[in-house]
Amino acid sequence: MQDDLNTRICAAVDAAFDHQLTFLSDLTAHPSTRGNEQSAQDFMADELEKRGYALDRWQIDIAEIQHLPGFSPVLDPYEDAVNVVGTHRSTTQQGRSLILNGHIDVVPAGPLGMWDSPPFEPRIEGGWLYGRGGGDMKAGLASNLFALDALAACGFAPGADVYFQSVVEEECTGNGALACLARGYRADAALIPEPFSEHLAIAQLGVIWFQVHLKGLPTHVAYASQGANAIEAAFPLIRALHEMEHRWNAAENRPDDYAHMDHALNLNIGKIEGGDWTSSVPAWSVFDVRMAIFPGQSIDAAKAEIEKVILDAARENAFLSNSLPEIVYHGFHAEGYALSQDSSANALSAINALETAHHDVTGEALVREAITATTDARFFGLYANTPALVYGPRAEAIHGFNERVEIESIRRVTKATALFIADWCGTEER
Repeated sequence: MQDDLNTRICAAVDAAFDHQLTFLSDLTAHPSTRGNEQSAQDFMADELEKRGYALDRWQIDIAEIQHLPGFSPVLDPYEDAVNVVGTHRSTTQQGRSLILNGHIDVVPAGPLGMWDSPPFEPRIEGGWLYGRGGGDMKAGLASNLFALDALAACGFAPGADVYFQSVVEEECTGNGALACLARGYRADAALIPEPFSEHLAIAQLGVIWFQVHLKGLPTHVAYASQGANAIEAAFPLIRALHEMEHRWNAAENRPDDYAHMDHALNLNIGKIEGGDWTSSVPAWSVFDVRMAIFPGQSIDAAKAEIEKVILDAARENAFLSNSLPEIVYHGFHAEGYALSQDSSANALSAINALETAHHDVTGEALVREAITATTDARFFGLYANTPALVYGPRAEAIHGFNERVEIESIRRVTKATALFIADWCGTEER
């Protein structure tokens, strides 16, 4: 009986797959960078309402979440930071509840001339869908929705409550997912289809964002020796931070999930600006830094070492020693999360259900992988006692030019997700 249902579910995914690709193309066409997610969220809300889900759409209120563990500080106003959740309420409550989570926000496209085609005009070519956010992670949102559609096409609904979440802020804070927790959304497991090549992420890194503000001494460049260049003053500080990065990656500091990786923790100088005039010694500069930390590594201890490294390097500079840098934290204050460390019956059962679904679709064992990024899984795993499974399609050049997601991988993930829902939640007649 179960084999017959699985066959019917997979056939339903195939039957609707052209529609799913059209949906994904339409969603990818929305340029939903931070602060501009509203049209994409309108699109998602309409699709959820068409399907009969109870819709919850709300503006994130910083005051409601800033006291919670996992909150990340923000510099910009939170106007138009809107979450969308569609809820299926089971009539039988025979199975286990589930959160299907995905983020609608995408990173900026960068110089448009460096794309082969416009980033928000998605195209399909050679078995891939191209476009900013198609892989990271609108394909995952589509697979979550169309997995539920496949059950409906077979005359079934999940036999437990399911919460379909389309959240903002994943790319910079995670506060969108945190706002869902603050609103009371809880379940027995969460599935997040981030684009990690149909592997199960068993561990993910934490991330800290910060800015370093430097002051110089301006003068006409003809008398440069009498001034202090605030842009060049950043260079030794950046060098000291990279030396810290090397120390943190040392073998003795790596947890078991990352023991095989020589350089899991990456420091990135993501942005630098400063100065006011080409022929003036710059009076100011600011550079933005992203630094990763291992699961179990204390954010407070990491911040203390970051500050010491920067200030020690500044004190070696004749000018900076009397004008110390200011360090401003904003964006990610994200702890690492290791699903591998969750030995609860719920976690083991959820992993087993996903392994079975993956094998039924692909004929292959589910690969378990520690990833060097962060995802919203940490909120569920660390702060809600909910095992969070990160499992999504294969994508390439995410955050880069010509981002693309593999079409057949989307199909497989949608099928595996549908089979996982049917197993985990059970089924009931619609």
